[in-house]
Amino acid sequence: MENGRRPRAAVVGGVNIDIGGTARAPLVMGDSNPGAVRFSLGGVGRNIAHNLSLLGVDVRLLTALGEDLWADRIEGSCALLGIDLTGSLIVPGQSTSTYLYLAGPEGDMALAVSDMDIYERLTPAALEPKLPWLHQAQVLVLDANLPAETIDWLCDQATVPVFADAVSAAKAGRLRNALGKLHTLKPNRLEAELLSGVAIHDERSLFRAADALLETGLKRVFISLGADGLLAADADTRLRLSAARGEHVNTTGCGDAFLAALVWAQLRGLDLKGSARAGVAAAGIAMADAGTVSPRMSAQAVLAGMKEQQA
Repeated sequence: MENGRRPRAAVVGGVNIDIGGTARAPLVMGDSNPGAVRFSLGGVGRNIAHNLSLLGVDVRLLTALGEDLWADRIEGSCALLGIDLTGSLIVPGQSTSTYLYLAGPEGDMALAVSDMDIYERLTPAALEPKLPWLHQAQVLVLDANLPAETIDWLCDQATVPVFADAVSAAKAGRLRNALGKLHTLKPNRLEAELLSGVAIHDERSLFRAADALLETGLKRVFISLGADGLLAADADTRLRLSAARGEHVNTTGCGDAFLAALVWAQLRGLDLKGSARAGVAAAGIAMADAGTVSPRMSAQAVLAGMKEQQA
């Protein structure tokens, strides 16, 4: 914190309304299934911004919203969290990004529909007037919900380190042309395989995949291996860390918490090892909570988790 100001990060990416229906009995297609329907706020960009806010970072979130009740709900939530949403686009006549899913009684998703066309409005032309607003941050975070052209353009315009989340195997390819412009990338095993062109089946191939990614000009990569832990790598160092310890209640938000902690670590000046430990600690906090973003997330909790890893 300089001159009493909190460090600032800008996040450009996805915000969703998640609508989930969980049946009380095995799903019967073509019929009405009694169960519970819940609404929640989601989206990789929003989840990262939420975690950053809990970590004490001043966050600006740029996304696209429709003119609907969902947008009002997102704006209200961001206001409560202290997330600055004023740079976001409001798109008349289009729905706010919505993810609708049906799950069986065990919670396993059986069917889903995603309405995310609004992100195509996040074009370079639409974002150019927002650049002064974005340039006031010390770190820029992008997610692969953005069009590939926009990711490339934002990386070209960036004056600060750019962190990126691959989001999913289906969207990871949007980052391919921008890899050499990124400071930090956090893919899972499959996303790392797709972006590196190296099939990962043992430690040797894992290192080859990291090398291939770093050869593009990427500064740091953190490859998540699920229960097998993590590989953190830069031009000089390769580190293997164990997976987060503790109770596994919900792993949905672990990746978003991990990337938020990497940004937090960068703003604190931590090295590769310190950043990796911060990410593992944040993932551990996230997975011990039923929600996508844990209300227990804080800088103090992450520091405590990092200390436990050294014990």
